Amino acid sequence: MTGDTSGTRAPLTFPGIAARASETDATGRIPAGNWKEIADSGYLRLFHPPEIGGTGADGLTQAEAMEALARACPGTYWAATVSALLCGKLISTYGDIRVHERLLRPLLSGEHLAAFAVVERTAGSDAGTYRTTVRRAGPAGSGFVINGEKSRITNAPTADLAVVLARRERLPGDDEPDWCLAFVDLRQPGVRRYEIPHMGLRGMPWGGIVFTDAHIAETDVIPVPFGELAEGMAWGWLKNSFAAIAVAESALAASVRHARERVSFGRPLGHMEGVQAQLAESRAQIDAARLLARRAMCERVAGRSARDLIAMLKIYATEMGVEVAARAVQIHGAAGVTQGNEVERLYRDAQMNVIGGFTSNRLREQVAEGIGLGPAVYSAFDWVTPAGLGQDSTGLDGLPYAAGAVA
Repeated sequence: MTGDTSGTRAPLTFPGIAARASETDATGRIPAGNWKEIADSGYLRLFHPPEIGGTGADGLTQAEAMEALARACPGTYWAATVSALLCGKLISTYGDIRVHERLLRPLLSGEHLAAFAVVERTAGSDAGTYRTTVRRAGPAGSGFVINGEKSRITNAPTADLAVVLARRERLPGDDEPDWCLAFVDLRQPGVRRYEIPHMGLRGMPWGGIVFTDAHIAETDVIPVPFGELAEGMAWGWLKNSFAAIAVAESALAASVRHARERVSFGRPLGHMEGVQAQLAESRAQIDAARLLARRAMCERVAGRSARDLIAMLKIYATEMGVEVAARAVQIHGAAGVTQGNEVERLYRDAQMNVIGGFTSNRLREQVAEGIGLGPAVYSAFDWVTPAGLGQDSTGLDGLPYAAGAVA
């Protein structure tokens, strides 16, 4: 697939990956055949210009391809898109193409896999608690070393390269930003990885990376003002949004099939008004999210920030995906909560899109700032005593509940 917008291009499909989706979820591993199919399709090249091995696809082409892969297998989509789109864009945006082409080309060909290592064991969205640090290994020109631990990271157990958000050790006279992106080779001494079991997207490699004086090349530490990082991370919000739309579309399709086939009280479920209303609501929500997502992607690919638009999209699309998947479970009844059922898997996958990338509540604060409310300000105050919540709770009989009491 290329950037052709003439309307003659064929949409990208992933039939083999879709056929293996249940296996991928059950085993918690992405089959080798999935990676081959992705590389052969040209998917990894869509997001970058031809001069570094990409195809320079237009925004609509990228959007359609992302949704197609996410519909085939959300876990595979996450692993591939974090590497090629999110990490690739972070390297090309903040790095130097002439220097870092050596990192980008293997990601676009599928030879290497990348991880975006941000959160830590004790912190999710609160960067103020991050402790991973980068310092000089010796005299200028000798490179850097990195120490710390990143946890709950996509592709961490298997990646070849990590794009790591870290604090910089600043020497006297250094007026560069406190933060940096470090491009770390994970196939070296000083790097230990581990896996973390997870609820959804089970095929996606997920875990942690421990750095102990791991080496970084001189050119691979890029000081970046922390406030600017959200621009690059917005690519990740887009990734989550398309995954949510795809999961919702698959859940709706499964629900429609079930509603046609399942007969209850003498008629198909699809002839029941309550079920029809749920399916219609899902259809409207998915299409609304898709329109917003395609607009955001086209804005982004055209070189416009669209960060606030993407933040709103991430909130709406990911929470919508959970709602639609929950309706699908309800429509399927007991089958919907049976392990191995498609909608059971989709419901678990949908939850991961809400949490991953940046939580909805933090994004809501950013959206509020964008409409003129300014940053959220927190002041210490006693809200418990005035509300009467500092007293022992009482039951309907007016008697206080005794801690640990057994009726």
